[in-house]
Amino acid sequence: QVQLVESGGGLVQPGGSLRLSCVASGNIFGIKTMGWYRQAPGKQRELVAGITSGGTTNYADSVKGRFTISRDNAKNTVYLQMNSLEPEDTAVYYCNAQIIVPSDLFADYDYWGQGTQVIVSS
Repeated sequence: QVQLVESGGGLVQPGGSLRLSCVASGNIFGIKTMGWYRQAPGKQRELVAGITSGGTTNYADSVKGRFTISRDNAKNTVYLQMNSLEPEDTAVYYCNAQIIVPSDLFADYDYWGQGTQVIVSS
């Protein structure tokens, strides 16, 4: 059993900052790419940022220069530092991870967290 648990969401004023965390736990052999997605009301879920096990990152154009993704492989944790937040960043943020489990070392499986709400409003 594998679980992803996010934390750090909340209400923040425009221009403010938040830091999201996501911890993966359970029967894990290894973790490949980890990432953050978001879904605003009435919109499709979209990739915000991703990071490989080696530390290579990619970002959606809309968050470049404002958001920073990082990870601690020893803690199976991924972070999203969000600065200069805008009302358009309001969404439910989901953690995603490609996880290798001991029972199947030749494949990786997609896991999702339950989501954490971010509201940017004055």
